[in-house]
Amino acid sequence: MSVSTASPSDGVRVVTVDRPPVNALPVRGWYDLADAVRSAGLDPGVRCVVLAAAGRGFNAGVDIKELQRDTGHEALLGANRGCAEAFAAVYACEVPVVAAVQGFCLGGGVGLVGNADAIVASEDAVFGLPELDRGALGAATHLARLVPQHLMRTLYYTSRTVTAAELLAHGSVWRVVRAGELMDAALELAAEIAAKDGHLLRLAKAALNGIDPVDVQRSYRFEQGFTFEANLAGTAARVRDTFGKEA
Repeated sequence: MSVSTASPSDGVRVVTVDRPPVNALPVRGWYDLADAVRSAGLDPGVRCVVLAAAGRGFNAGVDIKELQRDTGHEALLGANRGCAEAFAAVYACEVPVVAAVQGFCLGGGVGLVGNADAIVASEDAVFGLPELDRGALGAATHLARLVPQHLMRTLYYTSRTVTAAELLAHGSVWRVVRAGELMDAALELAAEIAAKDGHLLRLAKAALNGIDPVDVQRSYRFEQGFTFEANLAGTAARVRDTFGKEA
């Protein structure tokens, strides 16, 4: 698993996740991602962060196999806390965060982009929460930042996905481009943001977070409590054990 950083232009820091085959992150991976995003935001020379991923998809959420290998609750608690840390790091990053999304953006991926300040997506990008098919709950908080309430609920109950084009129509994606143009488009937006005064950008980020109608960190942790309840009841393990065995 690799979380790498690069500085392709003045004021822009790119944080890239690369964990083949599908960028499903283990517990340690979520913490590494959180550390990289926080570090970028704390750097006075950074004025915009681009959150990207290598491979055919942006993020497939939590590493389900890590949960299946654990006979206790350590992995689940670690994943809960790790996801909360990573999502919070994106939301609270002192400078704007642009998510560059290709392919699948599922589960924890929605948590990341839902907390980003802007999203640029490739034409093949799809977004969704397959949580009910994985014995989990969570990230409805973040999906609700991308689509209207009733659509969010329908997507959540059915585990269906929406396309980048559909999110563009809802106004939650800034731009949809061809796959080969994704990073250029994301870096173009990041450079436009980074051209602003760094101090004012930090004040703007704090101001916008301060007027948010939903406390996303509290809301997400509330959701996670039901994930743990499902685990204690045995429901989570029963559903999770069907992962990878679908007909």
